[in-house]
Parts: sequence; structure tokens; C-alpha cells
Amino acid sequence: MAQGKPLINSVLISGCLIILVGFSIRASYGVFQIPIANEFGWPRAEFSLAIAIQNLAWGFGSPLFGAIAERIGDKKAIVAGAFLYALGLLLSAGATTPLEHQIYEILVGFGIAGTGFGVILAVIGRASSDENRQMSLSIATASGSAGQIIGPPTAIALLSIMEWQMVFIVFAVSIMSVLILLPFMGTDELASKEELDESLGDILKVASKDPSFAMIFIGFFACGYQLAFITAHFPALVTEMSAPVDSYGWCGDLGITNTAALGGLSISIIGFANIIGTLVAGWAGKKYKKKFLLSGIYAGRSIIAAWFILTPITANTVLIFSFALGFLWLATVPLTSGLVAHIYGLKYMATLYGIVFFSHQLGSFVGVWLGGVLYDDYGTYTFVWWVGIAIGVVSAIIHLPIKEEKRINRNVSL
Repeated sequence: MAQGKPLINSVLISGCLIILVGFSIRASYGVFQIPIANEFGWPRAEFSLAIAIQNLAWGFGSPLFGAIAERIGDKKAIVAGAFLYALGLLLSAGATTPLEHQIYEILVGFGIAGTGFGVILAVIGRASSDENRQMSLSIATASGSAGQIIGPPTAIALLSIMEWQMVFIVFAVSIMSVLILLPFMGTDELASKEELDESLGDILKVASKDPSFAMIFIGFFACGYQLAFITAHFPALVTEMSAPVDSYGWCGDLGITNTAALGGLSISIIGFANIIGTLVAGWAGKKYKKKFLLSGIYAGRSIIAAWFILTPITANTVLIFSFALGFLWLATVPLTSGLVAHIYGLKYMATLYGIVFFSHQLGSFVGVWLGGVLYDDYGTYTFVWWVGIAIGVVSAIIHLPIKEEKRINRNVSL
């Protein structure tokens, strides 16, 4: 695709802003755990299941919206995603039972799929030169981390002046506002229906026979488990397990006066650190094999998580853990999407990455839901935390045998 620098810049900037808004909303869901549970007297597992279903729907929706984008156009996929996202938020604002929340989060999950990484990264990848593609994907992923910085504090601030139902309505208006960016996303270039039917079937057949694709798929499960569990439960874990905030020096300097605020701050710090980590991953992905970088990231996450749970939890350890984990947080996304694009090409990147991302979201479902269930059963998050550490170790190992070569140079045929 021949595209000049101005178009590439507009696509990258617009894509980053769409991801930023969508991820600001998604990353704030953990902040609503306690307010919603307290209002209705629900056990922690009920709203946890709603968030888990949201993540699973996001996973199911990613290859679906990838195929929609490749078949009828990227912009139409984004419009559909924004409408579903807003509708799910509006309906959730009026929900009064766990089942209602759980059903409406299906719409939110599909909305995230239509406005998130699967569709946007494919657009940015096609609009970037070979030389700059890995860094472009990293910049777009870093915008999701920026959303993580903005989302939780914004939700906390809004909750201080309005009910959680009204916050959901504000979020619905915000996600619809991203549609004004669509004219800057470039022009959809679509193949014929016949070409799409034949080519997509061919590439799916290739991927289904390739052990490397299976290993990428399985390995991404750990990323989803760890990230979703932390996003949904870490604010509550910090609120309930750490010592009083007024006993530490760092938090006083930051103006943090209670553990609830510390929990929200921790998610923002993770997002801030990951902007740095994701950009470093983009740079490293151009120089080193992506599979080795991914293996190192998963191993590093497990080491950091083990240190945190084995150390007395204080505000200082929360801040250290949040920054260290944040550096590795979404660094897997540009490397994984770049690995898929490198091996299988750009034409059907949205669909193939969407399939891989389903594994990520299956892990997200398990991490969020299991965290709530085991907390209700045992009154602690410790066991489910160790499960995440073990899964990370498995993922670090399974990435090592991946054949990081373009499929035309390998013995992977139709």
C-alpha cells in the first residue's frame, strides 16, 4: 500500500486516540468492584464474573471484528464497535441484578473488540513502512497504557461527585466521541469477495497446521490472565491487604491518604511504566527475535509477582511492584502482533491476531472470574496469584520453540 508520511501520521495519531479512550474506560472497571458490591450487597464474584464475561466477549469479538474490517472496511468495524460499547455502558448504568450486568458486559466486550487492538493495530500496521512498523505498533499499544493512567483516577474522581451509574453514562458519551476521528483513519482498501473468501481460507488453513501459531496462541493466555486479574482485583487487593497508608513516607509525598486511593494509583503507575516498556519493546523488536523477548517478559512478570506476594505488602512495595510489572505490562502486544504480521503477512493480520487474542481474553476470563470465586471462598487472593505466576512460567517456556520466519521460507504449506 503506497501511503505518504501525512497519512501514516494521521492514521497513527487517530488510532492512538481511539485506543486511549477505549482503554481508559476498560481499565477503570476494577474501581467499580467495591461500590457496586456495597450498593447491592453482592459477593465479589458477581461483578467479577461480569468483568470476566466482558473479557471473554472481547476475545470472541476480536477475530469477528477483524474479519468485518477486512471484508467491509475498518471504519465500519470501528463504528459498530463504538455503538456496542456505548450501548453496553448505558444498559449497565440501569442494571440492578448480577445477571443484567453480566449480559450487558457482552456488548461492552464486543465494543472493545471493535475499537481496540485487533482492528486498530492492523490499520496502523498496513499504514506503516516495514522499517517503522514495529515501533508504530508499540506507540499504538502505549496509547492503551496511557488510557490506563487516565481511566482509574478519572473514574475515582467522577465517583466522588456522582453515582457509579452516571459515570457509566459519561463513559458511553466518551466512546461515541471517538467517531469524529474516522475521517483521519485513511481510506479502506478492500479486496473482492471472491478474493477474500479464497485468501482468508488459505491463510487460516496455513495457520491451523503451523505449530508456531499454536504456541503463540497458547502463550498469550498467560498475558490475559495476569493483566485482567491485576486490572480487576489489584485495587481491592491493595485496599484490603496493605498496611495503613499513613505509616509510609512515599505515599504521603504523593498525597495518598488511604488504601483505596493507593489501589487506583497502582493501576495508573502500571500504565505509566508500560508506556516506557512498550516503546522499549518496539525498539528491541527490530533488533532481536520477538520470541525471546516475549519469553523474557513472561519470566520477568513471574519473578516480580513472586517477590511481591512473598514480601510484606506496604505502600512502598505496591509502588515498586506496579512500576516493575508495568514496564512489562502490554509490551507483549506489539511483539505478539508483530510476530503474527512477520510470519503470516499483513493482509489478514486483523483476523489472525484476533484469533490469537481470543486466547488472551480466555486467560482474562479465567483470571478475573477465578480471582472473585477464590476470594469469596478463602477471603484472600494469594492462591489465584500463585496460579498466575505458574502460568507465566509455562508461557515463557512455550515461546522458545516458535519458528520466527516468514511462512514462505518455511515448510508450512496448504
